[in-house]
Amino acid sequence: MKLRVILLTFSLACLVATAQSAARPKVVVISLDGFPAYALEDPHLPIPTLRTLMRNGASASMTTINPTVTWPNHTTMVTGVRADEHGLLANGSIVQTGAWPPVKVDPMIAKPEMVHAPTVYDAAHAAGLTTAQVDWVAINKAPTITWAFSEWASADGPLEKEMIERGFLSPGDLDGFSKSNILFRDQIWTRAAAYLIKYHQPDLLLYHLLSLDSNHHEYGPGSLGGRAAIAFLDSCVEKVVNAVREAGLAGQTTFLVVSDHGFKKYAKQVRASIAIEQAGLAGKVWVIPEGGTAYVYFDDKNAELAAKVRKALTGVEGIDRVIEPAEYASLGLPTPAKDKQFGQLLLSAKSGYSFSGATGGPVTAAVPQTAGSHGYLASDPEMNAIFIAAGRGVRPGVKLPTVANTDIA
Repeated sequence: MKLRVILLTFSLACLVATAQSAARPKVVVISLDGFPAYALEDPHLPIPTLRTLMRNGASASMTTINPTVTWPNHTTMVTGVRADEHGLLANGSIVQTGAWPPVKVDPMIAKPEMVHAPTVYDAAHAAGLTTAQVDWVAINKAPTITWAFSEWASADGPLEKEMIERGFLSPGDLDGFSKSNILFRDQIWTRAAAYLIKYHQPDLLLYHLLSLDSNHHEYGPGSLGGRAAIAFLDSCVEKVVNAVREAGLAGQTTFLVVSDHGFKKYAKQVRASIAIEQAGLAGKVWVIPEGGTAYVYFDDKNAELAAKVRKALTGVEGIDRVIEPAEYASLGLPTPAKDKQFGQLLLSAKSGYSFSGATGGPVTAAVPQTAGSHGYLASDPEMNAIFIAAGRGVRPGVKLPTVANTDIA
């Protein structure tokens, strides 16, 4: 009898805890990668779900941080600090190789080593809340994420296994998943987000989709391909909103729909590495192109080499500025002395140009068709991202001029 009473008491405690968890306020962060703020100015953009969220909540153009690249800006949105504090300067950590090339971008480093500032999901976990991520970034092996469905999902993952066992996925869906087309992956990530809401009801869900970014790179912003991707993403957001409603969580859920950066069209590429090669500096200078900017690495203790590098890059068609480390702090970027990840020079592209890693042909060359890029300095308004808030705690019909992505956290 005593054991039965103990078990009954334990069962009641579990039920009470579950009810309390279900009644807690929830936050769902939806990131639509590469969605420029100016796109929302088009009244014929096919986004009924996003328009409904805007009418029922608040919206604004959102300023971004340098570099206007996916991982740095996503990390700012969950830390509230700029790249010179959180340490993300590319889509992964920039690590020294001890060989040639001298640096490479490594996306697989664990989050505790990659992110140098506390995150919202760290704070939520410390407060006893549950956290989940679907294709979020700079979050590999994060100990404060309760459930994870990663960019590199596989049938061996705990959440993936659970979804397969319940019939929400098949093993074939995840076979070679990271190499599947991006529209298919976005569909699977959306299915994972809806599943988490239905079966686990996390207090904080971070959910990130990539197909618009891919389309904008290929066809440029404002293209039919870009608009089609936006319509597709709107349908994905609708599925997540419906999942919240069907789970009975609509009254306690706040939605934040954001993007990481805007986009610019370009018609010409700048191949800085070829300018370096033509100056006879191959094997001494390395360039990491990031679209609208490029990072240049060399031994800055060698004054003669440094002078040759600056001369090789000054006046190249398409290069707007050769930015020195003395200017980095004003851009929210670390100097090489503070953080060895960053280059000795920063190149900025003119409008209509984008940096490329191509190693053959002329220094500056036209592309076969208009394409799209980001990575331009954050002061360019075309790099502004979207911000929509709706649901619990948000007044309807509010239009703000701008917000900063450092405020999302």
